[in-house]
Amino acid sequence: MYLFYFALAVLSFFGSEGFGRGKWNEDHTSLSQTKVLLGMAAVCIALHHMGQKTCAPWHPSMYTVHGLDIFVPMGYMLVGLFLFASGLGLYRSLKSKPDYLKGFCRHRILPIVIAYYLSEFIYTGIRLAMGEKMGLSQILWYLSGLRLANFNAWYLVVIPFFYLAFWAAFRFCRREGCAILLVFVFTCAYTVSGAMIDHQSVWWMRGEWWYNSIIMFPLGLLFGKHEKQVTGFLRKGYWFWLPVSFIGIFLLFRQSEWLIANRWGYYGEWGDPLKVPHRLMSAGAQWLVCLFFTAFCFLFLMKVRLGNRLLSWFGGMTLEFYLMHGVFVELFGYNFLDIAKSLVYIKRVPVYIAAVMACSVPAAALFRFVFKKCTLPFLKKGQG
Repeated sequence: MYLFYFALAVLSFFGSEGFGRGKWNEDHTSLSQTKVLLGMAAVCIALHHMGQKTCAPWHPSMYTVHGLDIFVPMGYMLVGLFLFASGLGLYRSLKSKPDYLKGFCRHRILPIVIAYYLSEFIYTGIRLAMGEKMGLSQILWYLSGLRLANFNAWYLVVIPFFYLAFWAAFRFCRREGCAILLVFVFTCAYTVSGAMIDHQSVWWMRGEWWYNSIIMFPLGLLFGKHEKQVTGFLRKGYWFWLPVSFIGIFLLFRQSEWLIANRWGYYGEWGDPLKVPHRLMSAGAQWLVCLFFTAFCFLFLMKVRLGNRLLSWFGGMTLEFYLMHGVFVELFGYNFLDIAKSLVYIKRVPVYIAAVMACSVPAAALFRFVFKKCTLPFLKKGQG
């Protein structure tokens, strides 16, 4: 595992360039830098899911193998990074592309919906192949997308609604500040709705991970609007804000974990009148962790230009990798989704990581090929 972490560090920073005193990475929020950063985040999300499968505290001790423990609680922080980048990317496209909102639903939302249903079809087939017993009604529920065959696909359920909120806000509001405020209001309403739903394993909104980092989407929009002012402010006190953000991640994380475990928490079901306030306070605490984590990542990039072409290429297909890697996390884990024996149980964590990644990358590339074939007719129709 020590060799694995060393290799991960080399992979992350190979080809990077540092900037000395008085010099800055002027492209730290550019598309090229963001792609590399999100490529790193996608790898870490896969490690998060592998950590959940190997050493999460809810596992039977006989199947617990340590090594990826650091990644187990990091999922919502990494998702927050994606949400922030999505908000920032949308705002930049709005400002740089004429008539960006025209055809927005067809070109930005429809491909996500197609990718979601394609993954649901694939996962339903894999579940059947692995021996899950399901009647016709359950198969139809999976294929309808109202029940998740691919548990990791929840992000693709959520993000189209926020893209719609972005489109509606900026389509019908003349003032950008008002539009961003409306997206914040939508975010709060969505979070309250999520907090009102108890944990369940069937329908959408299965638990807190559906909303405990969602604030980063409107914050990405807000940052995009005020990027020059925020960047200038951070540069003036850079060597203060960088360690503050880094230390803040750990302090806020530890405090939020303690509060969620001992005071508030997300599991106040069974008629608890405080369950919604407690869930909202828990989500608020984790929102702060996401904010400091994302701030540190972009502060770091102000002084370091990432240059790994492999991660840049990887960052271009994070959606496909995100959807497909879970198959192999389960196929090589100690069981398959708690419904069947795994294809091959790989207990040694470094070998498990290598096997999952070696299979996930070509599977993601194949998914990308099929996905483009499915999406192209709709985009051509829109151009006509």
